[in-house]
Amino acid sequence: MLEIRPETTSDAAAVRAVNDAAFGRADEGRIADALRAQHAKYFGLVAVDDDAIVGHIVFSPATLHCYSALFPIMALGPMAVSPAWQRRGIGSALVREGLAACARRGHDVVVVLGHSEFYPRFGFVPARPLGVMSEWDVPDDVFMVAELAPGALRGRRGVVYYAPEFAGATRISAPE
Repeated sequence: MLEIRPETTSDAAAVRAVNDAAFGRADEGRIADALRAQHAKYFGLVAVDDDAIVGHIVFSPATLHCYSALFPIMALGPMAVSPAWQRRGIGSALVREGLAACARRGHDVVVVLGHSEFYPRFGFVPARPLGVMSEWDVPDDVFMVAELAPGALRGRRGVVYYAPEFAGATRISAPE
């Protein structure tokens, strides 16, 4: 039976393996490792089936630079599901539980760089029309934001800066 639970330090190798397999490269696994090591507000969830980790999601601190003020938000990603386990609702379960955990922790806004056909079902909308832009040059339809508290972005416009650990990725993307 599938269980979604908080990531533990002993999960690191399995989490890296899931990310590497899902993305077909090591970038996302290295990002998760680096975030885990550097950020107290980092949190990850794992999907476990019969003691095997088959999915993983990360939420880490990001900053919306609003004019002269900084507004702390959370960034979703990377999120990965082992290829043999994809298309079974595991990614959706990770996103739902992760957003609920963000809300319980008092986070009002989450951004994601991901598939424009997947994330809107969880309340994500294109960020640019709301005046929120990514620090990276990415297509408008893949950079999205979700307000976990209605009106959390009211009066806030600007550029989102991710944690520096994302800078080493050769490309930022979501698994197919």
